[in-house]
Amino acid sequence: MKKISYFLNNLLSKGAKIKSRLLLPKFKQIGENFQVDYPFNIVGAENIQIGTNFVARKNLKLRAFVSFHEQRFTPTIEIGNNVSIETDCHIGCIDKISIGNGVLIASGVYISDHSHGSLNYDDVEIPPLKRVLSSKGPVIIDNNVWIGERAVILAGITIGQCSIIGANAVVTKDIPPYSIVAGVPAKILKTIPY
Repeated sequence: MKKISYFLNNLLSKGAKIKSRLLLPKFKQIGENFQVDYPFNIVGAENIQIGTNFVARKNLKLRAFVSFHEQRFTPTIEIGNNVSIETDCHIGCIDKISIGNGVLIASGVYISDHSHGSLNYDDVEIPPLKRVLSSKGPVIIDNNVWIGERAVILAGITIGQCSIIGANAVVTKDIPPYSIVAGVPAKILKTIPY
């Protein structure tokens, strides 16, 4: 057993790709041709389902939190088929995050359906890590969306199919299908003719 453990640790430390389900936590559902580069951080895998042909590069943080301090949650992360996630992405969920088929997520993207506390005087007097988690609703990313480098997708947002989210954009409102958006906060620059 020690030899196997040493072998796996040595292999993973060299940036191996994880393709074997034996080395992963138990997902709710996972499709064929699953690949995630080491290292990664997966929390609440039993609440995460992933379709076929999923690829994630190193430093993926995929977190479905069932509890935080005294709070309890029933999170769901659903990822469709043919989804590609580049390096250093963070997806955090206490409610629901749904990512459709054919979605491309560039490096450093942050997607979250929750925040620490609310924006009122009582909360700001509490250290952020001690505030309760709250959600404004699920994040829904429809099919064939392209999310650019270091974009931020906040709670309660729906991004329509075939939209493009520009690099460094902060999405705070729903995005209609076939939209190209950029900026802080993200604004529609163009609608793709369809």
